[in-house]
Amino acid sequence: MPIQSEHDPRLKRALKTRHISMLALGGVIGAGLFVGSSAVIASTGPGAFITYAITGLIVALVMRMLGEMAAAHPAKGSFVDYARMAFGRPAGYMTGWLYWYFWVIVVGFEAVVGGQIINAWLPSIPVWVISLGLMVTMTLLNLMSVHSFGEAEYWFAGVKVAAIVVFLVVAGAFVFHLWPGSDASFANLTQHGGFLPHGVGSLFTGVVVVIFSMTGVEVATLAAAESEDPSRNIRKAVNTVMVRILVFFVLATFFIVVAQPWTSLTPGKSPFVTTLEHIGIPGAGDMLTVVILVAVLSVLNAGLYTSSRLLYVLASNDEAPRWIAGVNRKGVPVRGVIASTLVGYGCVVIAALWPDTVFQFLINSSGTVFLFVYLMICLSQIKLRRKWVAEGALKFAMWGHPWLPLLVTASIVAVLLSMAFDPSMQVSLLQCIVAIFAIAASYVCLQLSHKRRHRSLKDIQPAINRT
Repeated sequence: MPIQSEHDPRLKRALKTRHISMLALGGVIGAGLFVGSSAVIASTGPGAFITYAITGLIVALVMRMLGEMAAAHPAKGSFVDYARMAFGRPAGYMTGWLYWYFWVIVVGFEAVVGGQIINAWLPSIPVWVISLGLMVTMTLLNLMSVHSFGEAEYWFAGVKVAAIVVFLVVAGAFVFHLWPGSDASFANLTQHGGFLPHGVGSLFTGVVVVIFSMTGVEVATLAAAESEDPSRNIRKAVNTVMVRILVFFVLATFFIVVAQPWTSLTPGKSPFVTTLEHIGIPGAGDMLTVVILVAVLSVLNAGLYTSSRLLYVLASNDEAPRWIAGVNRKGVPVRGVIASTLVGYGCVVIAALWPDTVFQFLINSSGTVFLFVYLMICLSQIKLRRKWVAEGALKFAMWGHPWLPLLVTASIVAVLLSMAFDPSMQVSLLQCIVAIFAIAASYVCLQLSHKRRHRSLKDIQPAINRT
């Protein structure tokens, strides 16, 4: 069956431009920014905002490459379809299942994190019960309609954007001494061990951690195919990536390390909370905990949407069981949603039974998968550029082709190589490679199954003709 484009009548164009705009605006804001930034600052020092800038540039350029392909040929499977166009069925199969694997594990992980947050308020209810409740709620939301997903994500993203804007206004006023009693000092950038106390190399090793906190920006290109004007919405989403990353990540981190000595931040505790407490905002911890819970629910919502659409595309291309491609009258791939949530439920149970073994393996192996997906996006754009030009389909060009795309590709390869030489990252990389080999083996088995079925049909056909 051919690749499903934006003209596929089975899925509905129920997402509005405002849904895509807010998804693009707030999709990148998550717990990785609010909490994970503490680990980046601890390992890099005051220069952590440079690490965010470097990583943001890589992600923004990858998105620009994806935007070029998506504007030229909007497709339900986005970069999965482009990998198939560029390098054939094996590449599409591997990219699709790797990305699906990433998201269904993230869904389970975020459900557990959400359960832990609510458990702190309601300690009498076990974490796994709360986690399953969150999964059921988000599953029902995604089963209603794509419009329901868009509305929920619109408001989730709105809360996150509002929170980060308020933080930037308050922290900015404190940094520039517009806030009463401010003791912020730009000397905090060079004191307490220097600008880069762990060396220049820490700028780049931090990229590995930061790039995972920026995952989610590409979901807007998947969702745009179910919107009113796919090409225009894709261009709009991609064009705002650079600004969003500079404001949300780089500026926020810069204000944090200027507002107080970086050594006063505790890894694992949100530096946003620490900064607001330092400024003297009462109840900062509780307020931000609510925002982090909203971010978790947002990721759950987006993860279920994304994984179900990927299963739909894979099934439509005969790379997953065909029954998954069925949709209801509202255009929702119900079976894909349910199949994806079943894995999420399984992850919640695994987290309760084997938190330090099986669950940890799933988290470690899925995280690094994202770098391989980004690498495939780069390679697909480089390969397909000539095709889009020849067809006159190029509407939204990547800058500096082919040198800039090649530079971004080399940067991602360098990040993967740095993981191989970093003892703290080697396990994650190895477990990711195990997952890749498992998916590759499943493709070989699928092809053998198709060949056997084809031979059986050829053997049966003469007998049918004789009768």
